[in-house]
Amino acid sequence: MGFWQVGLGLVFLLVLDYSEALWRGKSNSHWIPSIFMPRALSKFQKIDSRMPPIPQKYDPSNLVFTPEKFPVQKPARSDFKKPSQDVLGVQSKELLLGPVQKLTWRFPSLPEEPTQPSVPFNLRRPVPAKSVAARCAENSVYVEVMQDFFGNGKPLKSSAFTLGGCTATGEDTSAQVLLFESELHGCGSILTVTEDELVYTFKLVYTPQEVLFGVPIVRSNSAVVGIECHYSRKHNVSSDALMPNWIPYAASKAAEEIFVFSLRLMTDDWQFERPSNQYFLGDIINIEASVQPYRHVPIHVFVDSCVATTVPDAASIPRYSFIENNGCLVDAKLTGSRSHFMPRTQGDKLRFQLETFRFHQAGSGLVYITCILKVSTATPPTPISPEQKACSFSANKWVSADGSDQVCACCDTFCSTRNGRDPMIKGLGLFLFFYFSFLSLCTAFLTICLFLRSVVG
Repeated sequence: MGFWQVGLGLVFLLVLDYSEALWRGKSNSHWIPSIFMPRALSKFQKIDSRMPPIPQKYDPSNLVFTPEKFPVQKPARSDFKKPSQDVLGVQSKELLLGPVQKLTWRFPSLPEEPTQPSVPFNLRRPVPAKSVAARCAENSVYVEVMQDFFGNGKPLKSSAFTLGGCTATGEDTSAQVLLFESELHGCGSILTVTEDELVYTFKLVYTPQEVLFGVPIVRSNSAVVGIECHYSRKHNVSSDALMPNWIPYAASKAAEEIFVFSLRLMTDDWQFERPSNQYFLGDIINIEASVQPYRHVPIHVFVDSCVATTVPDAASIPRYSFIENNGCLVDAKLTGSRSHFMPRTQGDKLRFQLETFRFHQAGSGLVYITCILKVSTATPPTPISPEQKACSFSANKWVSADGSDQVCACCDTFCSTRNGRDPMIKGLGLFLFFYFSFLSLCTAFLTICLFLRSVVG
């Protein structure tokens, strides 16, 4: 048999197989012509006709697809994802499971943090403390600094304060106050000359220090406080003697004394001026009268009289005079209050305490206090007199703030306001007495002369 006969036989077999496949495809409604069916598989199906054809997709309506009873043959796949012929005629079998049950286990969820409700909150802003006081003298400056610098009750170290690089010259441990003293040209001062003034500027510097050695934290902020001393250029402030050929106007003005009076409400410790003028009934008002002299002998300041009114006019009605009769504090005697003069510690300052009050049936709670101040020399022979005194009523008697209680004897009567002129008045009275006596004698002599002349004539 030749080669052409063998090829004719193979073609015949292929045509026969193709016709059988077409016939089976028409009888099977699930046949998909796009998928190639291997020849070995088709022969296997002919041998085992009890097995149904392999479905290509899951169809719930197909009763033949029963995963638990019928094994399903799956053709082997090549690397190119195409069906390949099984040369040995052995195919793998696997059991197709049904629909997988949904998982009930889940990852545990994180616990939710509770939500904080809205809380009313106002940020408290620090208020600058009145802890620095300065006094400018003729050629120097004096500065007092409270160690409780920020007003929070925590004293600071004295080494943390400098005045232009200069350390404190003194310290009051009982009052916790640091003292600085410097000449106007010292401690890093800066001089500024304006049209009318000479201004010396100092800087008080606070530098926070470590809370403890080796602990690199601080509990306060650094601070710089500016201090200025102003001096008028229109007056001679030099202490050197002037010897001009003629007397200038500035020299004549320098010979006149200048007093600067002040009446201030003070804090409870008498260290600083009270920042508020509001009081409540039952409080004690601390009042300080002071005078600042220039190139003068030692002097004493006195409160001659004080009156309280509801308006700034001291002559208005209603009015209450609580210091009168040249320095007699009568409020304690009239109302039984705790008002009194404090013992004097400085000649240029006089302090007294006044118990608060209000005017009856007054629409406003405001009280205006007007005082008359005066000064006198602190040198003997009479530094204290009935006209110049500070007397308080205590324990049913009058006492003096200067220790001279005898000058207060006139507080219950009337203290003369012309004590210095009494000798002159007495001299004038004697002169008038002799003058009128002389006139009377002359008149009598003339009368006698006229009478004798009429008799003789």
